[in-house]
Amino acid sequence: MEKASKKHKVKKSVSNRFTVTKNGKVMRETSFKRHLRRKKSKKQLRRLKGKKVVTGRLATKIKKLLGKK
Repeated sequence: MEKASKKHKVKKSVSNRFTVTKNGKVMRETSFKRHLRRKKSKKQLRRLKGKKVVTGRLATKIKKLLGKK
């Protein structure tokens, strides 16, 4: 009889900060947009909108912490 392997818990801090898309891309929110927006230019605020892609070794580490492949 085979021994059942333990299920790994998902890191909640990582799951709150990152999302994995259907195609496997890791997405993150940009920083510097929560407060003190008045002094930032409209161009800068537009650039801060939306999500950005995380690449490289960090993306694979995040996927592992989220329980993805």
